[in-house]
Amino acid sequence: MNKFYRFIKKCGGWIFKLFYRFKIVNPQNEPKDGPFIVCANHTHLFDVVPTVVCLNNQVHFMAKKEVFKTPLLGPFAKAMGAYGVDRGAGDIGAIKKTIEILKNGECICMFPQGTRIPYLDPREVEPKDGVGMISARAGVGVLPVCIRTKKNKLSLFRRTEFVIGEYLTPEMLSFPELNGKEKHKAITDLVYERICELNDQISRKPLSEKKKAKALAKLEKKERKQREKLEKKKSNAERSKKL
Repeated sequence: MNKFYRFIKKCGGWIFKLFYRFKIVNPQNEPKDGPFIVCANHTHLFDVVPTVVCLNNQVHFMAKKEVFKTPLLGPFAKAMGAYGVDRGAGDIGAIKKTIEILKNGECICMFPQGTRIPYLDPREVEPKDGVGMISARAGVGVLPVCIRTKKNKLSLFRRTEFVIGEYLTPEMLSFPELNGKEKHKAITDLVYERICELNDQISRKPLSEKKKAKALAKLEKKERKQREKLEKKKSNAERSKKL
């Protein structure tokens, strides 16, 4: 754990716990050492903060490449151990970097929902298979985590629980009868189900149909923009080849 990460964890932790009324549940479930993948639901930009504050291991994060071009946020993210990924495209470099970090005995955090999805129950969203692919290729286990709130979103002065689930060992995720994408999906589905189970453990007022429809429409808009971005990149790449 580098000094800057330790400083942010120590000094920023008590401030965050005060304003977000944080409570850590089942801290004993965290392995003492890496490598492993921390896998959490994603409802807010600040979800990375409780992950840093509440876990004993240093955790590396993927961040979209645009973050590193921002004058203040870029150097901060880099000092915290984040690394760039080209969202919406199959970034082979980012995948290799992730596996390299895990092979070095360190930890990473992944959000299987793929983007921030406030208010919606995690069960309403289909997870991306990235966590399954990385786990299978690196041969590491996964620690399911749920950032649990009443409204499925971090809010100031509202009680928030950082719930650490049972660690899923590489053996528990082996699925020897499966290969390739089927195996990746099976791993992701198991991990995501554990996150959903943790989220189900508190009672909530159901989201109104109007708010649910609005949240789903916003999610679809995000995913459409990512697809359009990917198609544009593919088109530009094909055009460059012809030239």
